[in-house]
Amino acid sequence: MTPETLRLWDRDHLWHPFTALTDWEAAEPLVIDRAEGVYLFDVQGRRYLDGVSSLWCNVHGHRHPTLDAAIRDQLDKVAHTTLLGVSHPTAIELSRRLVELAPEGLTRVFFSDDGATAVEVALKMAFQYWRQKTDPEPKRTRFVALGGAYHGDTLGDVSVGGVDRFHAMFGPLLFPSLRVPSPHCYRCPLELQQPTCALACLNAVDRVLTEHPGEVAAIVVEPLVQGAAGMIVHPDGYLRGLRELSRAHDTLLIADEVAVGFGRTGTLFACEQEDVHPDILCLAKGLTGGYLPLAATLTTEEIYSAFRGTYTEGKTFYHGHTYGGNPLGAAVALASLRVFDEEQTLDQMVPKIARLAERLAAVREQPHVGDVRQRGLIGAIELVADKASKAPFPWADQVGARICMRARDFGLLVRPLGDVLVIMPPLSITLEQLDEMLDILFQCLSEITEGLA
Repeated sequence: MTPETLRLWDRDHLWHPFTALTDWEAAEPLVIDRAEGVYLFDVQGRRYLDGVSSLWCNVHGHRHPTLDAAIRDQLDKVAHTTLLGVSHPTAIELSRRLVELAPEGLTRVFFSDDGATAVEVALKMAFQYWRQKTDPEPKRTRFVALGGAYHGDTLGDVSVGGVDRFHAMFGPLLFPSLRVPSPHCYRCPLELQQPTCALACLNAVDRVLTEHPGEVAAIVVEPLVQGAAGMIVHPDGYLRGLRELSRAHDTLLIADEVAVGFGRTGTLFACEQEDVHPDILCLAKGLTGGYLPLAATLTTEEIYSAFRGTYTEGKTFYHGHTYGGNPLGAAVALASLRVFDEEQTLDQMVPKIARLAERLAAVREQPHVGDVRQRGLIGAIELVADKASKAPFPWADQVGARICMRARDFGLLVRPLGDVLVIMPPLSITLEQLDEMLDILFQCLSEITEGLA
């Protein structure tokens, strides 16, 4: 198939997500043909550093021999079989391994397809748990969610989401959430500075829970870093504070680690950094090393027990996905977890995290850099029109997008969140490759922002 034929067929038939269609149709499409390590290659043979980990999911690099072999071995057994009424070894083994690694108290694993479904499962699970709990308290049907939250694009997830550009149109279809301010200290909604900002945001959560006693099924949070909101890094202690408030008000805590799990923040799970044990933990993206769609929702024995009963008791969790727990996905997930141990992935990240911090500090003083944020190997650069007032560029100017498009000319594939430049390479990136990535990004940043008012 020639590149020109692929371009025409793409334009005529393929609908791309999160993409302005007229702009896409007018441009030359980037068509990725193959990959190796941290590099992607297009159909014309051009090479790109995968600076977004293929949408925040690739962990150990592309075509990792251990992960490739796990899929080939599983193909010799069975490619897919359902978990509805039957089981299979890889799902059983993976559930056991996840329980061994996850925060203490999480003993049950429900498999689905992707991050959105993992969170949708968590919301329905929390709702049904309270309906079936025997305590004589009012039914808990509401959820507390942060401003700027993003938990996926199914309707339940969008109901607890808070990115207006993505979600506002679907308002008539959604259930109302109790919204609390995000502890975004650079743009604090309460106009306070850290740590006062974090304390005030926790006080706001406490206030909402106090005003709605016995109504809240769960607090939903992306631990440590809010991804689609612009890689907002929460202040130290905020997650721990949410956990304490959830316990004080006898509600559940749902930790959405779809984007931040599996090493992204420097520990296998983000919750570890504040010794938080959530009631429900949502995992996807890096679960399979970025190879196949697979998600897991982990919960406690107490929650699981509320669903235990015979068919006639009506306690069944009527939710499931055709490919939930797919054997190929489970096999490669097990292999990915082995690679974490064999290659000491988390230990190997330490100097890379330090290098990223050093390089981000150097770019902070540029005239149109308002803020830089980092947690582990996640980095973000927020661009502003005016540094003193923090005034953003007009959305239509697409400054962030222009920088990222220019970076392609130098062999780097990155994707912005508005005017926030996102740095999220595979964890396997070397120091030299990380420097190459940052050199290109900073060069394009300077070039595009030079002379802007």
